[in-house]
Amino acid sequence: MSNDCVLLERQGPVSYVTLNRPDKLNAINDALRVAFVETMDKADADPESRVVVVRGAGRAFCPGYDISGEDGGDDSWKSDPYVWREYLHRCLTFEMKPLEIAKPVIASVKGYAVGGGCELAMFCDLTICGESAKFGEPEIRFSDAGPAMIMPFVVGHKRAREMLYFGDLIDAQTALECGMVNRVVPDDNLEEATAKYAERLALIDPEALTGTKLALRRGLEAGGFVTALRNGVDVLAPMYAATTESGTAFEEITKKDGLGAALKWRHGQFKE
Repeated sequence: MSNDCVLLERQGPVSYVTLNRPDKLNAINDALRVAFVETMDKADADPESRVVVVRGAGRAFCPGYDISGEDGGDDSWKSDPYVWREYLHRCLTFEMKPLEIAKPVIASVKGYAVGGGCELAMFCDLTICGESAKFGEPEIRFSDAGPAMIMPFVVGHKRAREMLYFGDLIDAQTALECGMVNRVVPDDNLEEATAKYAERLALIDPEALTGTKLALRRGLEAGGFVTALRNGVDVLAPMYAATTESGTAFEEITKKDGLGAALKWRHGQFKE
C-alpha cells in the first residue's frame, strides 16, 4: 500500500491504483498528486504486473483539483504567475504519469471524470467507463483552464474547442462516439468488465506491450506533443493569477456559502 489517499494492490498480472478520497469524490490535492506519482512508479516497477488500472474509490473517478479551499494555508501566492507556472508544471507531471510509465494504463471511470480528472483519464492508454459517467473540463467558467491541453489530440480540434470554450460535460455515449473512451458498460458491471479487459490485455507479452507503448509515445514526442503541453502551461499561468469578474464572484460565494453554492450559481447561468 502507498499513502492512504492513493492505494495500490495487485490481482494476478494487473495492478490497481485507486484514488482514495471518496468523501471528496477523489478531488486532487497536493498529497494525492504526490502519492499518485509515487504509486504509479511502484506499479510500473513490479515485475509481476503487466497492466495498470487507475480508478476512483466511491461514487466518482475524479472531479478535478480540490478547489474547496478547505486545505487552508497562505493564498497570497495565487496572484503570482511565476508561482502558478511552477505549480501547473507539477500538475502536468502528475497528469502525464500514465503516459510516462512503461506499462499500459487503463482508466476505469465511474461517475464524474471532470477537469484534471478528465485530463488524467485521457492520458491513460485506454478508458472503460460506466454508462452514467460524465466527462468534461468546466474550468473556463471560473476563468481557469486545465493545465494539460490534451483534449484536441484525443477528440479533434473542433469538438475540443467547443468543450473547452463552453465548459459543458458530455455523457458516456458521446465520449465513446468522439473517441474519448474505448468501452461503455453498465454501471453495475464496471468492476468486472474492467478486470476482464485488463486481464485480456495482460495476456500480451510485456515486451510487446511496452515496446508498442514506447513507439506510440515517441511518435507523439516527435510530433511536438509534450512541447505543446508545456508551452500551454506557460501561456495559461498568467491567466490563473489574473483577477476576473466571474472568478472573483465564484471565490466570494465559495467563502460565504460553500463550493456547492458557487458551482450551482455558475452552472445555473448556462442552462439552455
